Amino acid sequence: MDAANTVRKLCISNHGMKLAPVAMFERSHRHRRQSREDETNGRCAEIRTNREDGPSKYPRKFEIEPSSLGRCRAPLTIAQPALHAPKSPRPSLATNAEASALLKNKDEVRKLITYIDLTTLAGDDTKSRVVALTDRALAPVDGDSSITCAAVCVYPQRVADVVKHLAERKKKLNVAAVAAGFPSGQYHLQSKLLEVQLTVADGATEIDIVISRAVALEDDWETVYNEVSALKAACGSAHLKTILATGELKTVSNVYKASWASILAGSDFIKTSTGKEATNATLEVAFVMCSAIKRWYQITGKKVGFKPAGGIKTPKEALAYVALIKDVLGADWLTPKLFRIGASSLLDNCLKAL
Repeated sequence: MDAANTVRKLCISNHGMKLAPVAMFERSHRHRRQSREDETNGRCAEIRTNREDGPSKYPRKFEIEPSSLGRCRAPLTIAQPALHAPKSPRPSLATNAEASALLKNKDEVRKLITYIDLTTLAGDDTKSRVVALTDRALAPVDGDSSITCAAVCVYPQRVADVVKHLAERKKKLNVAAVAAGFPSGQYHLQSKLLEVQLTVADGATEIDIVISRAVALEDDWETVYNEVSALKAACGSAHLKTILATGELKTVSNVYKASWASILAGSDFIKTSTGKEATNATLEVAFVMCSAIKRWYQITGKKVGFKPAGGIKTPKEALAYVALIKDVLGADWLTPKLFRIGASSLLDNCLKAL
């Protein structure tokens, strides 16, 4: 990313939620937060947006274009008073009740299959295993050639095997790979960038990276933002899915901040978990992440995808996320372009439910 001397501010006013300002790009020293507005650069343009339930009665402010944020090396910090993540107005019981109702509709279960990133991330994955996984993703339902999984997801070393097999079969399928120090994120940035570049060169069309939780837990959102920005650039034309590893972020406020840092840095999707944490996807953190996605869309008109992953094994569990997505983001998000589920055993259980 090119260096930029311009300091950008993202200011959002939210009716009745005490979330203004949401985030601020400010100049600061790493260990001494001294913020000062750069009066020589830009001006905040007030943008009034419409909501689905009618015209907004309150202003939202956004400085310059979102694309300029990607070139900004100014520290990303959370403005005081500290940002508080939104709380879900709907208990999990309500979402699970909707999932039970959806489960009775076989078409909803079939749709679930189209959202799945069919995944194998085992240390003993072989060429034959990922080839078999690819064939299964291409035709998951016997006798119904119209249904495919959204993607296969493998380790970088196995990407070339999948790409070659698809070429031999003359088939198309999204090929996702975990990269950039997955699952810990505890790697040098240069090695992360190289791994992403090599994986894309092998033919991956989607890259699932993971943020450094150690950095996030130190409240160093500048580094989180800058690393994701650099990895987005390394992806080139491949889509970037950024994993927050929410089970290790300790608080929902950190989940919300990490969501914003990842979205601002250019992520095409934000994803809950690596599947390797003690706590993986939950409806509560999904609501927080989707709230950040919704806010971004209201401000910019740009849609960011959402991917829950880890521990989602049954159709009912998966349909609870479908119900939540529809409730928070709307039916427009219920497409593989904007909604994925990371899973290895969900497909088998979906087929049993058909």
